[in-house]
Amino acid sequence: MLKLIVIGAAIFLLYKLFTGDKKKKDMKSEKDIKAKVASGEMVKDPICGTYVEHDGIIRVRNGENVHVFCSYECRDKYLKQLEAITVNDEKKEEEKGDKEA
Repeated sequence: MLKLIVIGAAIFLLYKLFTGDKKKKDMKSEKDIKAKVASGEMVKDPICGTYVEHDGIIRVRNGENVHVFCSYECRDKYLKQLEAITVNDEKKEEEKGDKEA
């Protein structure tokens, strides 16, 4: 019976040791991300909200703004949104032209 208690306590201590270490790493990682966001090294993906490196390779320039994305999927969604806005603006311009004529 004593052996079971000792083994149970050892397993519990090992479990706490490993889960506690994971929590510390997660907290440190979260602090690192917050520090990089504050310094401008990381920016928020405009579609999904994930923080990515400012020097990321997936980028789209919209006028003077440069947007950085976490994936090509997010970039494609952004481009579709941008295209829809452009099409709507063109339709409004055509409607104004038709009303004025």
